[in-house]
Amino acid sequence: MAKKIRLGLLFGGRSAEHQVSLVSATSVMNALNRDKYEVIPIGITPQGQWLTGDQSLRFLKEGRTAKDLLSFLPADPTQKALLLQNHPHAAPQKLDVVFPVLHGTYGEDGTIQGLFELADIPYVGASVLGSAVAMDKILQKQITNQAGIPSVDYLWIKGVDWHNPTESEQPAITHQLARKSREEVLQAIRERLGFPVFVKPPNLGSSVGISKARDEVELREGIETALQFDRKVLIEKAVPHAREIEVAVLGNEHPKAAIPGEVIPSNEFYDYDAKYVDNASALKIPAELESELLDFIRSVAIQSVTAVEVEGMARVDFLVNDETKDVYLNEINTIPGFTSISMYPKMWEASGLSYPELLDELIRLAIDRHEKKRRLKTVYQPKEDWYR
Repeated sequence: MAKKIRLGLLFGGRSAEHQVSLVSATSVMNALNRDKYEVIPIGITPQGQWLTGDQSLRFLKEGRTAKDLLSFLPADPTQKALLLQNHPHAAPQKLDVVFPVLHGTYGEDGTIQGLFELADIPYVGASVLGSAVAMDKILQKQITNQAGIPSVDYLWIKGVDWHNPTESEQPAITHQLARKSREEVLQAIRERLGFPVFVKPPNLGSSVGISKARDEVELREGIETALQFDRKVLIEKAVPHAREIEVAVLGNEHPKAAIPGEVIPSNEFYDYDAKYVDNASALKIPAELESELLDFIRSVAIQSVTAVEVEGMARVDFLVNDETKDVYLNEINTIPGFTSISMYPKMWEASGLSYPELLDELIRLAIDRHEKKRRLKTVYQPKEDWYR
C-alpha cells in the first residue's frame, strides 16, 4: 500500500475573511481522500496563533484557543515540520505538502507562501510573486493592462494622501491621484469616472469594505470605509448592464480554464452578504452567453493568470456589459472560496472534474512545481574563495 501524503491543511488566519476560510476548510477536509492523505489540521487564530490537531477547526469556530495545541512552522528546510510550542520534546509533525485555505490578508498575499518557500515545503496555489501581485488589485490592473487585457477605467489614492493632502515632489504613478485637497480628489474622480463608481480596498477579498457610490457623499463615505481595511483605495467606473462571469483556472505552466459560470447576486452587487449570508444569490453554470464569447472569456482568463504568473489555481472574475458585450477583467483570486457550493469547484465539476479529483490535482501540481524548482541551482561556487 502506498504511503499516505502528510498534508497540512491551513485555515482561519489574520484576515477579514477568517470566517469564510473556516467554511472552505470544512469542505476541503471532508472531501480529501483519507486513503491517500494523512490530514494535519492547522488553524490560525485571528491573533495569528497556530493551533495543530483534530480540535483546531472546532476551536476556531468557537473562538477558543488551547495552550497544548499551540504550534509553529520554523523556516528551516532541514525540518519541514510543525513543532509544538509548549512541548519542545514532542515529535515534530512532518509535512509533505501544505494546502492553504487562507483567504485574504496573510494568506493570499504571498506572506505565508514565503514561509513555505523558506521551509522548503510544497504548497498548493500561487507562488509568492503571483500571490502578491494578484492580491493587490492596483498592481494586478497595471500588469494585465500592459498585457492588453481590458479592465474598467479606474483611479486610486493612498490613505496618507487622503488624510494628509500635501504637495508631492514625486510624480504620480499612472492612475494615481496625488492632489492638494480632498475636493480635488473628488473632482478628478467625478470628471474622469463619473458616477456611479465602486470603491474598494485593493488588498482584500470577499467584497469586504466595498461600496457603491452614486454621488460625492457616498464616495467620501466609501473612501473612509475602504481605508479601515487598507492603506490604499481603488475607485472603479461602474459597468452598465453588468453581468458577473467567473472562470476557474487550473494548472502550472499550461493552465486550463473550466466552463465559465455566472453569478446573479441577491443584492445590488455581489457584496459579502450576497456571497455568504442571505443564501439568495443564484449561480448559473454554464453562463448563458454566446459560445464565441464564452470561449473568448476563457482565453482571456488564461492570459490573465499567465501575465501575473499565477500557478496552481485561480478564479478569474469578469464584468460583461450585457448590451455591448464588452468584457472587462475584474479580478484574479488565487485562493477562491472552496465550499462544496463555491463557484471554483462547481465550475470544474461542470467541466468533468469532481471535487475530490480537483483536490488531488491541486496537490499534484504543488508537488510537481516544488520538484521542478528544487532542480534549480541555489549555490554558486566562485573560482576563488575571495570572501574568506
